[in-house]
Amino acid sequence: MRFLPLLLSLLFGALVTGCAGYDVKNLAKSDVDLVADEFIAESRHEVRELLIKLYRRNPDQLAKIPGMTIEGRLAQLRTAQGVLDFPELDGLQGIDAMNLTFDPDFRGDRVFALVVGLGGMLRQAYNYKPELFIHDRLNGPALLTSARNVEILVWKLKNTRKPNGEPYLITHEYQGVVDNLSFERLFGKLIVLQEMMARIAGDRSDRAVTRSVHAVSSVFLPLPI
Repeated sequence: MRFLPLLLSLLFGALVTGCAGYDVKNLAKSDVDLVADEFIAESRHEVRELLIKLYRRNPDQLAKIPGMTIEGRLAQLRTAQGVLDFPELDGLQGIDAMNLTFDPDFRGDRVFALVVGLGGMLRQAYNYKPELFIHDRLNGPALLTSARNVEILVWKLKNTRKPNGEPYLITHEYQGVVDNLSFERLFGKLIVLQEMMARIAGDRSDRAVTRSVHAVSSVFLPLPI
């Protein structure tokens, strides 16, 4: 019996080795958790891609912080744990940070405000967790509301203007000509990811998401708790 601990250790080691790289922590995850992990990782990747695209089209925003680079902004997002809270934005998060993008009195970096707000809202939809385990539960209404907010964001980027008539940020259109549809595709991916996860969340808890906001509003919606 005194060799039992050693035997169990050897068996466990053989199991792990035989899994050819399978992460042991996945034993505490359901199939839905594994899918959610992929969705979380993909949504964060798309937000980082959005940051790059926005700064390339709006370099004046990056120049508002002397010495700041795109890589520096990406590092800020990658290293942030949980909520996205930056003194530069006075601690505003989620939809409050996104609203700064379209505030005529805001003098800061509008790209950073948009990305921090959007990324923070998507994190909130997953209860600020970078990955899920069996004991975690998805919030279907929050996921669905986050998808609607991405649609609202796209509408505001196209239609909300400065007092002089210029867009607050250049995205798909420049000087009245639609010249870049990559933004549409990127936002579309984010919307689909959140909608699909909301549907999965409804199935998982044996209750469908009972309602959604069908009319596009110009006001961001708070996520249900």
